[in-house]
Amino acid sequence: MTPDQYCQEKTAASGSSFYYSFKFLPHDKRRAITALYAFCREVDDVVDECSDANVARTALAWWRVEVAAIYSGKPQHPVTQALVPIVKQFNLPQEHLLEIIDGMEMDLQHHSYADFKALQLYCYRVASVVGLLAAEIFGYSDRKTLKYAHDLGIAFQLTNIIRDVGEDARRGRIYLPQDELQRFGVSSRDILESRETPEFQQLMQFQIERAQRYYQQALAQLPEVDRKAQRTGLIMAAIYRTTLEEVAASGCHVLRERVSLPTLRKLWLALKTWLKN
Repeated sequence: MTPDQYCQEKTAASGSSFYYSFKFLPHDKRRAITALYAFCREVDDVVDECSDANVARTALAWWRVEVAAIYSGKPQHPVTQALVPIVKQFNLPQEHLLEIIDGMEMDLQHHSYADFKALQLYCYRVASVVGLLAAEIFGYSDRKTLKYAHDLGIAFQLTNIIRDVGEDARRGRIYLPQDELQRFGVSSRDILESRETPEFQQLMQFQIERAQRYYQQALAQLPEVDRKAQRTGLIMAAIYRTTLEEVAASGCHVLRERVSLPTLRKLWLALKTWLKN
């Protein structure tokens, strides 16, 4: 199996909505974004699948060495091997790949966040940085597109957090800001024990409205000259935003169920967005 084949299988196996947006790209950009996404999956799996935090930290430290080897040596892992020509072709900064690892490591340090400012740093590292790298791969001519990519990354991560409240709670994690839980009269115990109160519903509505503002802000900042180049990001936005709307429409029962869109609907949204832009 070649490094590119490994990345393709890793990305397809994830079942992510992102996978459907990659299909519309030309070969070189599809290869690049697939390798980048596979890298994100690998370092994310370290945290999600390692029950021992010290082992996970050691594994992430190994990945930092692998990132350095992409730029100055011979990396060992198929994903980092696949990234060697890609970081050169698309001028991807080493510090951005390291920031993604920093974000994953935050999951080992924090099981909750005091306020939205603290959560924003996490969202920036695990999502906005990926958006900035993706923007380089897709291409742009106006630097305002980077602001769009940054804010769209925040919107995506907030959507993930909203959709996965129950799933994360079962792992002992609460990403919703603690000061906002207090403001709405929701305790951490309510979330960890899946107690869906009227106060919890109000809290979730607040979270959804903020995520929607980030979508609106991001899309308003995308310069017209770069819309065609950034169509893949717009496909992702259509799928993720629809998922957020489905969470709201279903009554925000995220403590006990996880909303996901059927494959055919994702493909339809992808095709519709591609043709529109």
